[in-house]
Amino acid sequence: MATIVQTDDLLRTVVASLIAGVGVTFIFAVVIWGVARFADLSRSERPLAAGAAAALAALAFAATTAGVVIGIIVMTKK
Repeated sequence: MATIVQTDDLLRTVVASLIAGVGVTFIFAVVIWGVARFADLSRSERPLAAGAAAALAALAFAATTAGVVIGIIVMTKK
């Protein structure tokens, strides 16, 4: 008997997309938070803390970019 929907593959796809969607959104929220903290700390003349916030924002941006690139690579290989 032929299967119309492969539920195992469908479930894996839904779970992976949910995890990736929430993960990339959270990491990009860290980028926004880091940039906002950098601006606030720069105005408060706290250069060390501002540098740490900028470094966190840059690291989170790199992670977001990597997640998007990996997602595109996975989608094009299937």
